[in-house]
Amino acid sequence: DLQPLPPPEKSKEDILLFFKLYNPEKEVLCFVGRLFVKALGKPSDILRKLTEMAGFTPDEEIELYEEIKFEPNVMCEHIDKKLTFRASQLEDGDIVCFQKSPKADSGTQVRYPDIPSFLEYVHNRQVVHFRSLEKPKDDEFCLELSKLHTYDDVVERVARQLGLDDPAKIRLTSHNCYSQQPKPQPIRYQGVEHLLDMLVHYNQTSDILYYEVLDIPLPELQFLKTLKVAFHHATKEEVVIHSIRLPKNSTIADVIIDLKTKVDLSSPTAELRVLEVFYHKIYKIFPLHEKIENINDQYWTLRAEEVCKTNDVPEEEKNPS
Repeated sequence: DLQPLPPPEKSKEDILLFFKLYNPEKEVLCFVGRLFVKALGKPSDILRKLTEMAGFTPDEEIELYEEIKFEPNVMCEHIDKKLTFRASQLEDGDIVCFQKSPKADSGTQVRYPDIPSFLEYVHNRQVVHFRSLEKPKDDEFCLELSKLHTYDDVVERVARQLGLDDPAKIRLTSHNCYSQQPKPQPIRYQGVEHLLDMLVHYNQTSDILYYEVLDIPLPELQFLKTLKVAFHHATKEEVVIHSIRLPKNSTIADVIIDLKTKVDLSSPTAELRVLEVFYHKIYKIFPLHEKIENINDQYWTLRAEEVCKTNDVPEEEKNPS
């Protein structure tokens, strides 16, 4: 019959320590055993036992670290093998991680050469689901990133995934955790410091980001204003939506000049005006000198049409309010 084994005898001078072994080539940290050590003993006294636990040769040099805590931040400190366990403030139940001493001439490239760097990686690891802004319900791809990655790090990884040469042509938008939709405004170029800042929405953290591939680099685009203008021809029923992209300090007059190069007018001398429409009702006729920077075409429809040649303008259009 199976009988439980009694715990080993423990004196007041004994400390129970748990040991983990780190393999930097495989990026694996795993539990390998436990030992009672004397409080006044030194790590150098147990090196042979640790090499046996790990399957190393007896003369393998190893480095030891105390895994103090993982949350909210990683705390992992190197253990001096020449100090006593008590002097290193090791107590019952503490976790000691160890690994082969890194060799500068080994020729093996590893991402996380020591235990502290590996624990930081695990702590900040974040898998992000990327969706095209045009298809906000469908995941396009996933990337394993770090919460500490900078804005440039993130767009560079996305560009590499998409096979894009210029990461500056990537524009990202954060996820609204409450509406489960993209936020109305995209992330400005280098407008956040780290990936974590892109994912936090109030007190919640998302794992979704939306991306767009722009035709010009985002730093240039941010100095421009893009308006969608619905052009109503004087004699045709078809309404065509035109995208007008101009410097932010441009005026409605500049919009009209640009629009005239894109549309067929009823006559070469025809004049245009731009109106603000909401639910088929005219709310504003823009003066030519108005700046376009603060015009919002997300909630309002911008309508361009030819000005009547007579002065017979309907009274409600003269005074839309």
